[in-house]
Amino acid sequence: MLSRDDLHFRQIPLNQQQEQSYGETSISEVKPLSGKPRPKKRKSSKDDLLENYVSKGFWDDLKTGRWMLVPSSAFILMIVAPILYWNHKLLVQYGLLKPDTPNPFTYLLWVSGEQPNGTYTKSIYDFAFLAQHVIFWSFVRQFVTLHILRPMAIALGIKGNKIMRFLEQGYAVFYFTVLGTLGIFVMRGLPTWWYKTEYFWIDYPHKQMTWELKTYYLMQAAYWIQQTILLAAKIEKPRKDFRELVAHHIVTLWLIGWSYNIYLTYIGVSVFVTMDVSDIFLALAKCVNYVSEWASPPFFAFFVGVWTYFRHYLNIWILWSVYTQYQLIPEKERSRFAPQEDKWLDWWMKWQVFVPIFLLQLINLFWYFLIWRILIKAVFYNDLHDDRSDDEDEPEGTQTTGDKLKAQ
Repeated sequence: MLSRDDLHFRQIPLNQQQEQSYGETSISEVKPLSGKPRPKKRKSSKDDLLENYVSKGFWDDLKTGRWMLVPSSAFILMIVAPILYWNHKLLVQYGLLKPDTPNPFTYLLWVSGEQPNGTYTKSIYDFAFLAQHVIFWSFVRQFVTLHILRPMAIALGIKGNKIMRFLEQGYAVFYFTVLGTLGIFVMRGLPTWWYKTEYFWIDYPHKQMTWELKTYYLMQAAYWIQQTILLAAKIEKPRKDFRELVAHHIVTLWLIGWSYNIYLTYIGVSVFVTMDVSDIFLALAKCVNYVSEWASPPFFAFFVGVWTYFRHYLNIWILWSVYTQYQLIPEKERSRFAPQEDKWLDWWMKWQVFVPIFLLQLINLFWYFLIWRILIKAVFYNDLHDDRSDDEDEPEGTQTTGDKLKAQ
């Protein structure tokens, strides 16, 4: 006769009961479960990408910085200023505020420093505009990436780690096409149109800016601040030239900040155009390569020509202007450095302008060497691969901020 304990230990596990019909189960045939957990199915890069964009709640996203990855959270943060701006308008309209009450949220949405003649000058409120538009570019980047470029990548059959690279370069095509076009438009209205470099210096200081020039300049500054944050936080997977890219961003922000502050926006616009137009074709060539390696070489060859003209010929032309035409600045405007009096140029400031552009040129020459190496490999060895990328062999233990956020 079986004891109660015997019956307890000879019970059939539920998962084995389903495999046998009632009345046919033999106690001797029952095997204990191994107890090993079922191995988790490895997530694909597509799943990882989607997880990066999933909100964990607005306040959590805000505290962790995840809002820069999540379009919905970035959008909520972005619309706070417009809502407050229009609420203030309604309060004035319904008589709850005096009509002459300044709207403090104006500075977040629109450039400040308007003069009676309709031009604009730099203003302390420019920092408010920059902060708002860093948020704006974060939303635009993630919205374009998730809702436009990712479906496009899937439709084009791009797989694996190449999806993320395609999204990065696709966004670069979008941004530099928009800002490159705007830069040419702004430059078209300046006396410096198509690199008449003497007008960088004639009639200096150029304190008064058109609305288009000031808006364009601050939007560029906001973009580069946002990109530097992404780079520093390693939200994007680092490339082999990560250090050079960090140096490029630092020099770029240095040039933007100083050129704006000391009234050298004319030369700043010219540098922007050389960089942005060439970046359009760099990113486009890489996107084509992710889709079809066979179709990529013609695009890449055309890009090399564009890069050579804009990044080297025109940039060296700008450097030559700094070196040889700096003396065109009226003497009284280049003989005293007194920031408290809004006087910024002295003889040594020539090198303050020259050296950062020269450093930028050295970084560009480093990339130019890599570009030619890629082109030679494509022509002679049929291998068009970006030496700066680590698409297929990310080392274990290397985590982006997106990876870390997913673990939180």
